[in-house]
Amino acid sequence: MTLRILATGGTFDKHYNELNGTLGFAESHVPALLERCRLTVEVALETLPLMDSLDMVDADRERILASCRAAPEKAIVIIHGTDTMPLTATVLGPANLGQTIVLTGAMIPYEIANSDALFNLGFACGVAQTLPPGVYVAMN
Repeated sequence: MTLRILATGGTFDKHYNELNGTLGFAESHVPALLERCRLTVEVALETLPLMDSLDMVDADRERILASCRAAPEKAIVIIHGTDTMPLTATVLGPANLGQTIVLTGAMIPYEIANSDALFNLGFACGVAQTLPPGVYVAMN
C-alpha cells in the first residue's frame, strides 16, 4: 500500500520568525517530519501551495480536489489548516472519489515545542489505512 500525503500548509507547516514574532510559510516541514514518523508504508508526498486555510478560496479547494482525483493511491492524508477544514471536506465528500481521505492539522506549528503535528499526522495516516472510502476529518 502507498499512502499519498498532500501538504497544503495551515498552522501545521508554519515557521516561527523569532525576530518579529510572526508565523509564515517557507519550505514545508513535512519531509523532515516523515523521517521521524516511522511509517511502515510507502509515502508519496505532494506539496501544494502552502497557505493559511483562512486565505483559501474555491480555486484552492478545487486544486486539492484535482490532486485527489489524479492520485492513484486509495488512501490520502491532507495536511490542512483547521479553520476551514470542514469547507474543504464539503468539496471532497460529494465528489465520491472512492478513496479514503483524511484531513488533519495542528494547533501548534511542527517546529515549536510541544506541537501536536507529529502525533496528528501519525494518527491520520493510521486512520487513512484502516477506514473505508470516504472523507474524514481527524483533529485533536
